[in-house]
Amino acid sequence: MDQDSTPLELDDAFVQDPYAVYAKLGAEGSVHRVRMPPGVPVCGGLPVWLVIGYEAVRSALADPRLSTDLNRMDGLFAQNEPDSNRRAGFSPAIASHMLNSDPPDHTRMRKLVSKAFTSRAVELLRPEIERITGELIDALSDDDAVDLLDAFAFPLPIRVICLLLGVPIEEQENFKAWSKALVSGDSPEAAAAATTEVVAYLRELIERKRRVPTDDVLAALVSAHDVDKQLTEIELVSTAYLLFVAGFETTLNALGNGTLHLLRNPDQWEALREDRSLLPGAVEEFLRLESPLKHASFRCATESLTIGDVEISAGDFVLLAIASANRDPQRFDDPHSLDVRRPTDGGHLAFGHGIHHCLGAPLARVEVRAAFGALLDEFPTMRLAADPDELRWRTSTIIRGLDSLPVRLNRR
Repeated sequence: MDQDSTPLELDDAFVQDPYAVYAKLGAEGSVHRVRMPPGVPVCGGLPVWLVIGYEAVRSALADPRLSTDLNRMDGLFAQNEPDSNRRAGFSPAIASHMLNSDPPDHTRMRKLVSKAFTSRAVELLRPEIERITGELIDALSDDDAVDLLDAFAFPLPIRVICLLLGVPIEEQENFKAWSKALVSGDSPEAAAAATTEVVAYLRELIERKRRVPTDDVLAALVSAHDVDKQLTEIELVSTAYLLFVAGFETTLNALGNGTLHLLRNPDQWEALREDRSLLPGAVEEFLRLESPLKHASFRCATESLTIGDVEISAGDFVLLAIASANRDPQRFDDPHSLDVRRPTDGGHLAFGHGIHHCLGAPLARVEVRAAFGALLDEFPTMRLAADPDELRWRTSTIIRGLDSLPVRLNRR
C-alpha cells in the first residue's frame, strides 16, 4: 500500500456503525490509512494506520515495536494537534500511568496494583458486589421508562471502584462528568477543565489518605510513593485516575451493550432466563459482540515494521480495532449475531492481549455476571423503550458505549 495515498476520512457514520467500515476495508487487507473523525477527543482528524481482523490485531497487541509510551505519544500528538486543550485527555498530569508506558516502567507500575485485581482478590469482593447490585436494583424507579445506564450500569461499577480505592460514594458523580468530557466529549475546553478538576480532586484525596491512613488500594499506592519511592507524584495521580476511569468504563459499557443486544434478541433473553448456567458464557459473548473498547489505546511505531502487506514507518500512529477482531468471520461463525450458547474458547480480544491485557478483567466479569443475574431475576419482561436504530453511540476513539439506554423495567 502506498503510504502517501489519501487517508480514508472517517466520520460520525463510522462512530455510529464502525462495522460497516471494517467490513468494507477487510476485503482489501488488514491495514489501512485513515483519518480519524473530526469530533473525537484528542485525535480528531489525525491520520493513523487502522489495523483490522483478528490475527493482525492480536499479533499487533503483543508487538513490542508498537509503543504506548506517553512521552513519545504526546510529542507526536503535539506535532499533529498544537491546541493543548484538544490533547487534554492525554495530558501527562493524568496520563502518566501503566497503560501509557512500556517496560520497565509498565512492569513496575502494574505490579503495584495487580494483586488487588487477581481472581482470588475479586472473589473475596463478590459478596459486596452482590450487595451493591441488590441495593441498586431495589432503588430502580417504577417509572414508565428508565435510562438503565444512569440508574444502574454507571453506579454499580463506580461504587465498587470507590470501595476498592476507599473513596466516599457521594463523590462518585464527579467522575461521571470528568470521564464524559475526557473520553467521549466534543468540547476541548471542557476536556481541559476536566483535567484541571480531576487532578485537583485526586491530589486532595491523596492528602486525605496521608492524614488518615486507610486499608485500600489507593492508600497502598500512596505508601508506594511516600515510603517505598516506587512511584513519582505524577504517576501516583495518574494511576489513581486510570483506576477510577478504567474501573467503571469497561463494566458500564459491557452492561449497556449487552443489555441492548439481549433486548434486541428476545429469544436470547429467554434462553438466559430459563438456564442461568449460560450466563458466564453469555457475558463473554456480550464482550465479543460489542466490545466496551472498540479500539485499543494508541500505539506508535518505534521502528519501521510490516503488518500484512503494509510497511509502517517509525513514528507513525497505529490504532488496533478490537471490535473488528471480535467480529472477524475468519475467527467466529456468524460473527454479527448474538448467541449466548456460543462456545467460549474463541478467544475474544475485548480485554486486549499481551502486556496491556486489562488488569480489571476478573472484576469486570464478576460485576457483569452479578448485574445480569439481578436484572433477569427482577425484570424478566424488561423491554427497550426506544427504537434501537435511534440510539446514539458515544463519540470516542476508544470507547464503544451508548449515550443512553431507555428501558421499561416491568418489575415482576
